[in-house]
Amino acid sequence: QVQLVESGGGLVQPGGSLRLSCAASGTIASINTMGWYRQAPGKQRELVAHITGVNMINYADSSKGRFTISRNNAKNTVYLQMNNLEPEDTAVYYCNYRTRDLEVWGQGTLVTVSS
Repeated sequence: QVQLVESGGGLVQPGGSLRLSCAASGTIASINTMGWYRQAPGKQRELVAHITGVNMINYADSSKGRFTISRNNAKNTVYLQMNNLEPEDTAVYYCNYRTRDLEVWGQGTLVTVSS
């Protein structure tokens, strides 16, 4: 079993920054991908970015240039640095862990961008 614990959400003004963290615990596979998805009210969950254990990264177009994903394999933790936040970034952000055989979601952390 793998558990994910997210932190770092909150309220921020437009143009501000937040850093999300997600720590994985349990039986962590040597080959895995960790990432972030988000779901805004009334919308489907969508990819923000994901990163493999060898730092291959994929960003959604809406994230490119403003968000940076990184990971610390020794801590089984993935981070999402979000800069220049916009009201449209308001959503619940979910951490995701997956291998060939398993997919796990975090409980979600709310990010609200508002003045």
